[in-house]
Amino acid sequence: MKRQIIAVAAFAGLLLAACGDDESTTTTQAPATDAPSTDAPSTDAPSGDAAACAEGKTLEAGMLTIATGDPAYPPYVIDDDPASGQGFEAALAMAVAAQMGFEGDAVSWVRTGFDEAIAPGEKTFDFNLQQYSINAERQQVVTFSDPYYSAPQAAIASADSTLQISTIADLKSLNIGVAAGTTSIDLVENVIQPDSQVQIFNSNADANAALVNGQIDILVVDLPTALYLSAAEFDNAKVIGQFPASAGSEAEPWGMLFAKDNPLVECVNMALANLTASGELATITDTWMGEYTEAPEISMG
Repeated sequence: MKRQIIAVAAFAGLLLAACGDDESTTTTQAPATDAPSTDAPSTDAPSGDAAACAEGKTLEAGMLTIATGDPAYPPYVIDDDPASGQGFEAALAMAVAAQMGFEGDAVSWVRTGFDEAIAPGEKTFDFNLQQYSINAERQQVVTFSDPYYSAPQAAIASADSTLQISTIADLKSLNIGVAAGTTSIDLVENVIQPDSQVQIFNSNADANAALVNGQIDILVVDLPTALYLSAAEFDNAKVIGQFPASAGSEAEPWGMLFAKDNPLVECVNMALANLTASGELATITDTWMGEYTEAPEISMG
């Protein structure tokens, strides 16, 4: 049974604010999000004792304070309850906390606005997860962890589509649409290499109309945009799969956000490296960004 993955109206505003997008023709803070659903991002941070590293570096001794949005939405936080550890970012935050020796009552959650957390100055949290894209402008006033996710591209089809897609080869015979000015164009033309010329649309509304009237079989966008469009804008569309990192055309990576030059970032990077090495980060990513969102990976084979 397909699960309801977002509260539509509010999530639309959050997602449009949260992430950097590939699209040059739309707002600069449209949805975006090095891992596909089955591969965790790599990190250059050395593995090590993250718990020893974190001692004395948190806002409150013996406590880790984590921030998320108000409210927070699936698939990142389920039922607006980050303490449950349910949802992609909630589960990841709890895993990072455990790596650093904080569990149970030693972890507290606070809520912040998206822009509020990016602003210069002191923070009310040790780190913040709200799908923050890492970019040079933000790095002038805050510090980010190593990446924990970057948005793969994904395919949207009409809600009543019977397409069975498991490999990129399955897409070659389809009529494929993309939005103007996005890296999705490169993926379609250079990786999928469809038999028919890719169709480029000026807006998502135009692309949706093309899906409805059968002008195209699928639309290719980044995964968070696909989730937003299929749940919040296009009630007659569904996500049918996401492309692996090896397909290229990835968006900006997401990182955990800290006050500028916070020494705790080194410890979080250790935790992320440990979670990557153990495979736990890949499992968390696949569970919440693949299985939960019903966006299985489309194989290169």
